[in-house]
Amino acid sequence: MRLKSIFTNSFSILFSRVTGLWRDILMASALGASVWSDMFFVAFKLPNLFRRIFAEGAFTQAFMPSFIASHHKGVFATAIFLRFLLFLISFSLFISIFPEPITKLLAWGWDSKIISQTSPLTAINFWYLDLIFIVTFLATLLQYKEHFATTAMSTALLNISMITALWIYIKSDPKTVAYALSFAVLIGGFLQIIAHIVAIKKFNLHKLLIGGWKYRKTKDVEDEKKSFQSLFIPGIVGNSTPQISAFIDTILATFLLTGSVSYLFYANRIFQLPLAIIAIATATVLFPSVSKALKNNKEEEAYKNLNRAFWLLSFLLGMATIGGILLAEPVVWLLFERGKFTQIQTIETVTVLRMYMVGLLPFGLAKLFSLFLYASHRHKKAAKIALYSLIASATSSLILMNYMGASGLALAGSIGGWILFILTVKEVGFRRLIDILKSKKSIYFVVTMTLFSIVIFIFNNLLLGFIRG
Repeated sequence: MRLKSIFTNSFSILFSRVTGLWRDILMASALGASVWSDMFFVAFKLPNLFRRIFAEGAFTQAFMPSFIASHHKGVFATAIFLRFLLFLISFSLFISIFPEPITKLLAWGWDSKIISQTSPLTAINFWYLDLIFIVTFLATLLQYKEHFATTAMSTALLNISMITALWIYIKSDPKTVAYALSFAVLIGGFLQIIAHIVAIKKFNLHKLLIGGWKYRKTKDVEDEKKSFQSLFIPGIVGNSTPQISAFIDTILATFLLTGSVSYLFYANRIFQLPLAIIAIATATVLFPSVSKALKNNKEEEAYKNLNRAFWLLSFLLGMATIGGILLAEPVVWLLFERGKFTQIQTIETVTVLRMYMVGLLPFGLAKLFSLFLYASHRHKKAAKIALYSLIASATSSLILMNYMGASGLALAGSIGGWILFILTVKEVGFRRLIDILKSKKSIYFVVTMTLFSIVIFIFNNLLLGFIRG
């Protein structure tokens, strides 16, 4: 297992996520959990949804196996890039002309006045989708060369762009802040593209793309494109359960009290931090090597990596789960409670965060086990499993939101995460999991988590005494 690459990728993602938290702290101070913060988050939700789907695996896990198997890699890559980009540009133009229907789709519970105010923000933010596709495409080529740092670090450029906008306009009225943030999103997207172009040139991958364009009419890659297409849609469905679940939750939250969309956003941002720097970083690094190992019939080498990664994720995500649940109040207080973000909003966000953290471990481990489904071209199986998980999550959301509000929506997402994990392990093979759990590390895990819980419980009480005192 490539521990050096994993930790390098994790550090890069951590840097990006820290800048993201800094951005959210400023945003909470400038907008609080208000109508305008809800409006911006709804407008940013759809492009951000696709960003997570594309950037966190769906495109890569469909493209990488097909790219590895391709006999004309440059031509194949160029053909896929042009097809996607033309579609996305056309789609973005349509949204720019007719923003209100898509905004209504994102916020069913809002009245026509708020929809009309949010629509221009939706039209601006949606163009980020085109930019992030270019970033993801270039990032996948870099992953083929087993270079991950540029992609992991580049999200910081988006955050820095938004932070700059907040610093400049933080004392302005909420409407001005929301518009400034929307344009900053696009500037950040352009900066991410520039960073990836520099890295592509460094690894001489630009020659592959130039050659692909030059010979696109003389090389037949139709079968390879069909292979990619057969994997892509199932890949999107299989990889996007947490994102689609959060997307549905945002829609449902518009039927709840004002601020519910914002509570979900702020809590999910904290939840995504350990998920990204531990689970997604590990899965991103392992996927190219697992794909190559299975293609070359080195199955034992691939599963050896699974064993090591399982325990790395279990210990780190286990501690993150305990810390997130027990330290939720001090963390939210420290990060967000200032300016227009009140103590009541802190309490609401804490409840939502704890419900999200229940699903951290299963989501992370499901990400790991699903690598073997995608690397062996079992995308349709992964998609079917994800749909079952999504149905369970959406059904639970409709039930729990009536009793628990926004925190019920978060708990429903965690329920979906556990179902995703169980069904993914079943498809890969429970025998693999049982063999892993037979290790003495299982005992070490239980003892470590118990001791860690006691220490964090005591530490949390001391922190709460300081905060409330």
